[in-house]
Amino acid sequence: MFSHAFSRRITLALCGLLLAFVLLPAVAQANSPARQALETATNRILNFIKNPDYVNPATRGPIRQQIEDEVLHIFDFGEFSSRTVGPRWHAFTPEQKKAFSDAFADLLISTYVNKIDGYNGEQVIYTGEVASPKGDRVEVRSVITMKDGKKVPVAYRMLPKNGKWMVYDVLIENISLVKNYRTQFQDILNTDSPENLIARIKDKAVEVRQEHAK
Repeated sequence: MFSHAFSRRITLALCGLLLAFVLLPAVAQANSPARQALETATNRILNFIKNPDYVNPATRGPIRQQIEDEVLHIFDFGEFSSRTVGPRWHAFTPEQKKAFSDAFADLLISTYVNKIDGYNGEQVIYTGEVASPKGDRVEVRSVITMKDGKKVPVAYRMLPKNGKWMVYDVLIENISLVKNYRTQFQDILNTDSPENLIARIKDKAVEVRQEHAK
């Protein structure tokens, strides 16, 4: 369903959320509410994976659930879903919209939690943030330094929702995950129904979870 290159971008995006504030520049500056929200979520997730019980398969389950809950709090999967499907989102029934958002969230969270276990010490430097003229959108920027020395820019686009700032898109090497997903999903919707797209996303999420359980 997804190309190797696209899967790599997902990995970088989700690992980047975990690492986004591990290494910060020496120059101090005031944090925006958006960055504070992202930093708070990151720190909580880091604390969860540092818990000795997370290493033990017998006690990992409840901690994994806490990590998944934290991701749900910082990512607006409803917004992510509507932007990803694009104009065709209006043709989805309310039931299809909920089913799609739930399946999409399950897929991304499953991918994210799997990649946490595969963290190899990559470092990320926070490089700044850019707000929209109205202040209702903020792009938090960072750069991941991979083990081979390659530097990969990762940016998180955030908006305020229900009194808090949430991520609605991620850019890896200036490529939007929303736009990348939209291209793939539109190709599917050109010949298939929303129900079948949802089923395919659910199947992929199950596959990812099964791979992690091995």
